[in-house]
Amino acid sequence: MFSIDLAEDAQLFPLEARHAEEFFAHIERGRAYIGEYIGFPDRATDLDSARALLATYAVTAGEDGARFFGIRLDGTLVGGVLFRTFEAHSGNCEIGCWLEPDAAGRGLVTKACQVLIDYAFGERGLHRVEWHAASGNKKSLAVAARLGMTRDGVMRENHLHHGVRQDTEVWSILSHEWAATRSV
Repeated sequence: MFSIDLAEDAQLFPLEARHAEEFFAHIERGRAYIGEYIGFPDRATDLDSARALLATYAVTAGEDGARFFGIRLDGTLVGGVLFRTFEAHSGNCEIGCWLEPDAAGRGLVTKACQVLIDYAFGERGLHRVEWHAASGNKKSLAVAARLGMTRDGVMRENHLHHGVRQDTEVWSILSHEWAATRSV
């Protein structure tokens, strides 16, 4: 297994089915906070369903599709980032994140997303990386802005989450724009 240092005390690593116990414990600690805007905590309701969720991403990763990565802080899983979609044939992907509240404010998500974007553009030659977030999710939108993304628009009431229709903001960055931010 590989991991990438995000900070002296933080690592990014592929989150796999064998991490189900650690993943489920993490979801339990942050369920309300993490689940406020994203749905996978609703799918990981016990150890078996957490393992099944991670196994699903293992299958899609094996098909060169969506992938899950965990963020450990001081050896404890506190969040993660993902390629929600990964379409090498079209040159597009969507990334996203989640984090326990106690790990917020350290720049871990921004650094982890930079790793994913570097991979998408630098190693895989993709053209566009997207970020979708509920309009009310100000912390997620702030990450998109810190990454140098441009707000493309709003899909009005397109996402039903916990019985409420939410607007989704779409942000993106293109490969040549990312290259310009990395050369500064």
